[in-house]
Amino acid sequence: MKTLSILPALRAPSPWSIGAFAIATVVLAPILSVVWIALNPTENIWPHLLSTTLPRYLWTTLQLMCGVGVLAGTVGTGAAWLIARYEFPLSRWLEWLLLLPLAIPAYVGAYALVDFLEYAGPVQSGLRAIFGWQSARDYAFPEIRSLGAAVIVLAASLYPYVYLLARAAFREQSATGEEVAMSLGQNAPQRFWRVALPLARPAIAAGLAIVMMETVNDFGTVDYFAVQTLTAGIFSVWLDGNNAGGAAQIASVVLVLVVFLVGLEKASRRKSRFFSTTSKHRPLGKLRLTGGAGMIAMLACLLPFAVGFVLPAGVILSHALSNAARWADPALISALRNTVFVGGVAASLTVLAGVFMVYGVRLSGRRLPRLLLPVTTIGYAAPGAVLGVGILVPLAVIDNRLADAIEALTGVDIGLVLTGSAFALVLAYCVRFFAIAQGAADAAMGRVPPSLPMAARSLGRSQGATLREVYYPLIRGSVASALLLVFVDCVKELPATLLLRPFNYDTLATRVHDQASLENLGDAAPAAILVILVGLAAVGFLARANR
Repeated sequence: MKTLSILPALRAPSPWSIGAFAIATVVLAPILSVVWIALNPTENIWPHLLSTTLPRYLWTTLQLMCGVGVLAGTVGTGAAWLIARYEFPLSRWLEWLLLLPLAIPAYVGAYALVDFLEYAGPVQSGLRAIFGWQSARDYAFPEIRSLGAAVIVLAASLYPYVYLLARAAFREQSATGEEVAMSLGQNAPQRFWRVALPLARPAIAAGLAIVMMETVNDFGTVDYFAVQTLTAGIFSVWLDGNNAGGAAQIASVVLVLVVFLVGLEKASRRKSRFFSTTSKHRPLGKLRLTGGAGMIAMLACLLPFAVGFVLPAGVILSHALSNAARWADPALISALRNTVFVGGVAASLTVLAGVFMVYGVRLSGRRLPRLLLPVTTIGYAAPGAVLGVGILVPLAVIDNRLADAIEALTGVDIGLVLTGSAFALVLAYCVRFFAIAQGAADAAMGRVPPSLPMAARSLGRSQGATLREVYYPLIRGSVASALLLVFVDCVKELPATLLLRPFNYDTLATRVHDQASLENLGDAAPAAILVILVGLAAVGFLARANR
């Protein structure tokens, strides 16, 4: 006799779904770890932080974020509008040159600016020679290592994020709105403020969100300029005060700030929606600027390029050429080898995990994995110092217990396997930049017609074979691009590397920071040049992808 069950049959999750869930757990674990440590510290210094340093850290961070956001937003949006709307001398070159500051990490720009403007630098030396001044008491010069200088350096390094997104938004606008505004007697500034800018606002908001999150993440610049931000506070409380719980509590404040920025960006896009009311889309034609107007437009675009790329690259290159013997330094070669190794391993694992997770979510068809997919992008928003706290503290506990257990069983002390090697560093890179790989894989797989994998499955191909024989040939370009971008970000990452690197294990980024912190820019220059060259490869890819 057969019995009928009134309960729906439960479908066992596939290995792909289980793997996708496991990857999501690994990516989210450091963030949850920070929250847990902050709520359950071994020594609660929260009242002490609130009454002493935390308000100052928070206020300075907010000032820095607002200053960088306003300056980078103004420069990026203005340059994007000039490039998208007008033709003027060098405009075709400047369209791509304005992206080059992305190749210069902000901390490298900070070292170069101080070297250029300090008392013994070429600017002040030239002023003393011209006017006959004998010492610093004879003239007034702005303080270089200050909050204002940090704002300028970070804005010069980060404005391309706004420029890139705003330029694409301006280009996609139809000429119809412009023509209607002109027929109503609106001049060029009025058309920009009332038509072009509102339509581009979501893209600009997205760029500003990235700029502000990168500002919160920065450590090298604020440390060199002695600006006390929340990120600098994490390093101070943890490394100087030896209090991981206090560092986690400051990191939790950073997380709240980041979540607020992400929510604000999404809210701005949700509340501001603009649509084209005609099906006949005609792109905006470029107007030619000649004479004084053309020169002003050219200088307005040349200035951020000069400050963001020419100045730091020129200063660093001059030091690198005048200290040619430093290129053969064994410490530099070791740092290069370490950088290529950890960056290559992290980029490969991150891209593989991103492809695996996206494919697993698509196969599962369940709601929970689909909800987890966008949540895993929070690692990119979390600063490296926050991830350092969330990774190192629990890994150290696991490492010690593992070593004790093996020693109890075998009598052999294996030492610290996880935190004493590059494992923690690779894990931090994977978590921090997983969003890049996941986003590239999701977008690429979304462009594959569903009929192709369905046909492969009907011909008896397994799920793995379908991924290998159908999806991979079609998404190979996007995967390679994601691999390059993740590798470049790993090379440039400083805060997480400083916290998680093993003892006596330098990368190019940490070598630049360590040598520049000792005011030894000659030794820092070769490593900085290598970081810049890697960054230029990424900028070249972006320029090619956005033609």
